[in-house]
Amino acid sequence: MRILNSLYYYRPHYSGLTVYTERLARHLAARGHDVTVLTSRYDPDLPSKEQVDGVSVRRLPVMLKVSKGPIMPTLVPNAIRLLGQSDILHLHVPQLDAAPLALLGRLYGVPVVLTYHCDLRLPDSTLNRIAGVLSALANRISVALADVVVVNTRDYAEESDALAGVLHKVEVIPPPIEIPRPAPQRQQALKDRLGLIDGQPVIGMAARLASEKGAEYLAQALPIILERHPGARVLYVGQYEDVLGEEEYGLRLAPILAELGDHWTFLGILDAEDLAAFFSICSVTVLPSLNSTESFGMVQVEAMLCGTPVVASDLPGVRQPTAVTGMGITVPPRDPAALAEAILEILARPERFIKSRDEVAAHYSADVIAEAYQALFQSLTRHGDQK
Repeated sequence: MRILNSLYYYRPHYSGLTVYTERLARHLAARGHDVTVLTSRYDPDLPSKEQVDGVSVRRLPVMLKVSKGPIMPTLVPNAIRLLGQSDILHLHVPQLDAAPLALLGRLYGVPVVLTYHCDLRLPDSTLNRIAGVLSALANRISVALADVVVVNTRDYAEESDALAGVLHKVEVIPPPIEIPRPAPQRQQALKDRLGLIDGQPVIGMAARLASEKGAEYLAQALPIILERHPGARVLYVGQYEDVLGEEEYGLRLAPILAELGDHWTFLGILDAEDLAAFFSICSVTVLPSLNSTESFGMVQVEAMLCGTPVVASDLPGVRQPTAVTGMGITVPPRDPAALAEAILEILARPERFIKSRDEVAAHYSADVIAEAYQALFQSLTRHGDQK
């Protein structure tokens, strides 16, 4: 099959949406499919065309950005050209351009699959309020035009205003998760670099430093944890400087984190091997997300695959991995006391929350998810042939 993907940002940009799309595209290409990604050239230093892991990446020039959304005047003509060579149009939302692209898919007779990653919620400002209204309108149009809407969990779809009227066309496929088995030498190297000692409580968080991720609530929970475990440390993995659209949030959080001193350490973005080592040396990881911009939280499954329990916010979709695997606890969002209590419970009895890697992988491995998408795409192309 020839599969055309469209999304605002692709690798090397780092977010849950880009990681999801890159993993799925790579695995489908490995299965022999012709996979193209149409995306923004958000950094002018990136090549406009390249082949990455068997995936053809086409980056289009950005005229300007409205909030976090790139405006690409050449998107439609490029999409028209590529649609003539495609069997499936796979849209990744949130994306304002999903609406006109879904319409083009309909006009060209190409089945449209829309993966609804999450709702869009932006920091409050006049521009962001306008962007939010436009995004909601685009979502309603694109999901109405799509043949199938893929969601991570039914739980999330049932709570989303954008999906309330299209539940009959919703297909549940969890995100593709892959992470190497932790290598002992990488684990030890990371421990040595950070000066960690055996038995020291380590609380991990992996996310962009963005307002919807709730890092401030972990910062507020940490003093409660330190009363019981004075040597506890938070290790934070992910982009934490110059995060697109989150500069003001970073400045607001800086003095709060500074008060925690050596108990809070930023590690930046890690490669796959070091990320696995990071998860494996953590006693517990947390996902204290605040709202529906988080629809699942792939990092919590990555942690579970490395043998580490999770505390996650009790939000639609986000609460599912702990429920499915039993490897953690959910707590109300924006509640540092509840977050601290759950972390302390796992630190006290970690054995209650451990499951084997194979048990977790059976639900979420990238190969299992690529198989599900392949079956979905094939069912749509066969249906189109019959018509």
